[in-house]
Amino acid sequence: MKKLVILFLFLSIGFSVNAQNKKWTLQECVEYALKNNISVKQSELDLKLSDIEKSDAIGNFLPTLNGSARVSENIGLSFNPATGNAETEKTLSASGGLNVGVNIFNGLRNYRQLQRAKLSQLASQYNLDKIQDDIALFVANSYLQVLLNKANLKVIQSQNEVTQQQISRTNDLVDAGVLPRGDLLEIKATDASEKQRIAVSENTVTISLISLAQLLLVKDYSTFDIVEDDYNIIDDGFSSKNVDEVITAAKENRFEVKIAEKDVEMSEKDLQISKGAYLPSLSGFFGYNTNYTDASPLDFVDQLSLNDGVNYGVSLTVPVFNGFSVRNNVKRNKINVLRSEFQLEQATLDLESNVYQAFVDTKGALKSYEAALAALESQKLAYQYAKDRYDVGLTNAFDFSQSKLRYDNAQIEENRSKYDYIFKLKVLELYFGVPPTELKF
Repeated sequence: MKKLVILFLFLSIGFSVNAQNKKWTLQECVEYALKNNISVKQSELDLKLSDIEKSDAIGNFLPTLNGSARVSENIGLSFNPATGNAETEKTLSASGGLNVGVNIFNGLRNYRQLQRAKLSQLASQYNLDKIQDDIALFVANSYLQVLLNKANLKVIQSQNEVTQQQISRTNDLVDAGVLPRGDLLEIKATDASEKQRIAVSENTVTISLISLAQLLLVKDYSTFDIVEDDYNIIDDGFSSKNVDEVITAAKENRFEVKIAEKDVEMSEKDLQISKGAYLPSLSGFFGYNTNYTDASPLDFVDQLSLNDGVNYGVSLTVPVFNGFSVRNNVKRNKINVLRSEFQLEQATLDLESNVYQAFVDTKGALKSYEAALAALESQKLAYQYAKDRYDVGLTNAFDFSQSKLRYDNAQIEENRSKYDYIFKLKVLELYFGVPPTELKF
């Protein structure tokens, strides 16, 4: 038994350590966010409410059925339903009935309400899809930011390792009298500066990890980490497309315009519903009722059969004057139609502007990345040249440190421009209609 307990504790500890050491991939982060993000959950609730709204609209077509029952006891003078006379006595009586109502015509308002409910349901689905796209994009951006910060940290740490080697080598050369002590002090100053940059960079990595964890609603900040994959630039030809082609695709696939279009259609349905109040409404009804009293010599079942009655008919309501409420409601909805049309126009303009901006940003990010690559290659050669000269004593420590700093900055700029280009390229792909879960990194 003791061995089993020890084995269980060992497995539990192993599972706990494995869970704490879990590193999240970008795909896992996106999927987790889509399931747990509060904005997504709220949008899903809106979609459920639209389903209920549609159910209400369908229910308006169905007949209404209501039952009623009443039991009373009277002491004193009362009407005896059995004899038809007023009598002074204690009487127990009961009555009940069923009533059915059906809407025959109400200016097509029920039909319009159902149409509007379907539009509202579709708009809620579009809104959920848009929020999911936005969340996926936010997560991808935060994830890439963490990768960028980690890549920059590695650059500084790697160069500091070189600095440590230079300190050791320079110290030997100073002791041998080959180099002045000022060179050693210069290298040590560079080491101190790099260690300070490492501390700042480590803090930046931590903050970016916390920001990503908060976006995912992951509360265990201390153990949260991501997989440090070296994401490559994957362009399936989107950056080379014509901007008009991207704008056309965005109008067909993006949800901003679709939501605005459904808002216009719903406001038009609201106008039709309000106009329906000008028309007469016709309804049908059917009722059945019966009663019982203990003052009658007949038993309960016989009384229910003998005292029952049926009523049925139709009811016509014609609106004549309603204090301008219907007319003003129609005017109000006409204004809402115009407002929704303006909003659609604005949404279309905003989408065109955003797509054009994304297109220009992608082109600019590519040029910036290409320039950073060229600069990095040049700085790498310059750094190697300075290092070789420093190793043989042809340059001083200050000039070598400056060359090394320029090389470090070139590496950091290459990292920044790379991930900036990746992100802007993915934004362009989203506008073209690529689902966020199918983006390639």
